[in-house]
Amino acid sequence: MSELDKRLSLPVERTSASVRSALPLRAASLKRSRLKENALAYAFLAPSLLLFAVFLFYPLVKSVYLSLHSTDPAGRIAGFTGFDNYSDLFTSGLFVSGIKTTALFALLTVPAGILLALILAVLTHNMLRGKRLFQFAFSLPMVISVGSASVIWKFLFHPTLGMLNYLLEQAGMAPVGWLIDPHWALLSISIMTVWMNLGFNYILLSSGMQGIPDEIYESARIDGAGPLRVFYRITMPLLSPTLFFVLVVSTIGAFQSFGQINILTQGGPMNSTSVFVYSIYQESFINFRFGTGSAQAILLFLVIMLLTLIQFKWVERKVHYQ
Repeated sequence: MSELDKRLSLPVERTSASVRSALPLRAASLKRSRLKENALAYAFLAPSLLLFAVFLFYPLVKSVYLSLHSTDPAGRIAGFTGFDNYSDLFTSGLFVSGIKTTALFALLTVPAGILLALILAVLTHNMLRGKRLFQFAFSLPMVISVGSASVIWKFLFHPTLGMLNYLLEQAGMAPVGWLIDPHWALLSISIMTVWMNLGFNYILLSSGMQGIPDEIYESARIDGAGPLRVFYRITMPLLSPTLFFVLVVSTIGAFQSFGQINILTQGGPMNSTSVFVYSIYQESFINFRFGTGSAQAILLFLVIMLLTLIQFKWVERKVHYQ
């Protein structure tokens, strides 16, 4: 190698050596910055994690613990029972009857609530005048609490003074025992629940329809597609993610319904409206059997989780994400 080559290669060797020595420093600096970012992120998440730990994780662990023990009326642990609380639920038929009533309640409320909200969203989507007024009116049930809505409907369902029986009598029909007849009680609460959830479902579906580009509808009309064909071929596929979300949330809400049943019927008449959540309440806070009530709560959690997994496994296949 000539003297000129040595002079030319010397800076390159020094530069590569300096780069190699700087790599560990740069890696350590990146690691420190990453740790600082993670620490800052956990610091911001700490209040939410604390709330989840206090109001979600701790009650869940406590429920599992109580479900394996028997308790006295004060809620203190009396003894370890293992899985006897679970076996008693199945042998007594309490679990089966509660799940049947809850499943029937969900079948009466979830499809009807989604279908009615979808019809209202479609009817008001292309309105030019009065659209905001109708959207405001249809969304009103969402701002009313369960207690207030239950009291309102309790007056409407009154057998002698209620508005519904008054309208039936004016139409020449016999009055109905809405909340006192075992054949009508669950249906009556389902009607009230559909009305109560209408605002939430309507807002979601209406927002989903507004997110569909108008150019797609214009192209379909130019190609000669009618309203029904546009609805089934364009609106429904593009709205399917919103429909799937509403279905999952409505199903979970139906299995967790309690307030309207507690106010309107207290599980009666003849246990025709004793859904699973009300059975948990009755077993825990009326009969003071916290072990059995906790076992029911764990089983309800497992049922809801199983239904949600089934929906994500089978129903989500029909969803068309853009």
